[in-house]
Amino acid sequence: MAQTPVTEDQVIEALRPVEDPELHRSIVDLGMLKAVQIRDNGVVGVLVALTVPGCPLKGEITKRVSEAATELDGVESIDLEFTVMTDEERENVRKLVHGGGGAASAGSNQAHGHAEGREIPFAKNGSKTRPLLISSGKGGVGKSSVTTNLAVALAAQGYSVGVVDADIYGYSIPRMLGTDREPVVIDEMLVPPEMWGVRCISMGYFVPPGQAVIWRGPMLHKALEQFLTDVFWDEPDFLLIDMPPGTGDIALSLAQYLPRGEVFVVTTPQPAAQKVAAMSAAMAEKVNLPVRGVIENMSWFTGDDGKRYEIFGSGGGQELADEIGVPLLGKLPLVEALREGGDDGKPITAVDPESETAQAFHEIARQIAVDMKPKKVYSDALKVI
Repeated sequence: MAQTPVTEDQVIEALRPVEDPELHRSIVDLGMLKAVQIRDNGVVGVLVALTVPGCPLKGEITKRVSEAATELDGVESIDLEFTVMTDEERENVRKLVHGGGGAASAGSNQAHGHAEGREIPFAKNGSKTRPLLISSGKGGVGKSSVTTNLAVALAAQGYSVGVVDADIYGYSIPRMLGTDREPVVIDEMLVPPEMWGVRCISMGYFVPPGQAVIWRGPMLHKALEQFLTDVFWDEPDFLLIDMPPGTGDIALSLAQYLPRGEVFVVTTPQPAAQKVAAMSAAMAEKVNLPVRGVIENMSWFTGDDGKRYEIFGSGGGQELADEIGVPLLGKLPLVEALREGGDDGKPITAVDPESETAQAFHEIARQIAVDMKPKKVYSDALKVI
């Protein structure tokens, strides 16, 4: 019996589940699928419009479209061609992803463009995103590596996760995550790169290598505002903020932008680090942000003899937690693989998930996501606890 030829409608429906790798929306719904042509001998012609010229994930789109189409009976192969969206089509994409499926009005808060005067979505009580501010009073305690691996652990547990590298002067998150491409700009909307299931935005994407950022407070303030408003975060479950050390302009700006933020303080065991980290907790209290927990890093080193050596002393994390009345969420060992992973863009939580260090990160992530889940807000008059 002759096989019934496949139809254009069948191909379109087969491609509907295919998502753009960056926007996580159907290529059909986004208007990227421009044409389908049924040809002889089971060949189907497909024309896809990329959002921007030189799309870095063109290869992934090719793979997804090919696999979806060839699963149809009667389709032996596809002839995939690409074009590029017009400015108007990109504008429609931007409105679609922020307008809940329809075009946004000119005055919509969801519309992207310049940050001036627009509301930060994570500040709303109705937002599902939990902003986690990873803080410390001083540099050198491994705060960025904690942020990176905690984000990867949360993503591995099935949560959608973004990271804002708020250390404008000393950005390091892109390197630690191993993101190998810059953000894509669609109609003035920044689509952040993703690695290990984590999206990230950082000043490191916009500054030439080796060039210092020499800015005063107002410019820092505006950069952070745009990181929160002009970036397509797609309402993640968690938005981790890698805070700079200290209690200066950036910390004050973020307290203003993220009134629902939860502060987690990173310290090392020695008393000197603990005392400085306490200043970060004290500032959080001053700006009405709750400190939810303490994470102790570099707690011990395990030698070749199997013995644990407490190089930086002991007890500082627990003392700090007791002092500010929050739990000590975990202790992280000092291991070479954690440092190497940060240098090579291969977080230990991603590449060695069964290791002692990765398991510690996963347990901290579980506590934050499950044990510390905020109580449900029943009205706008109530604050998230």
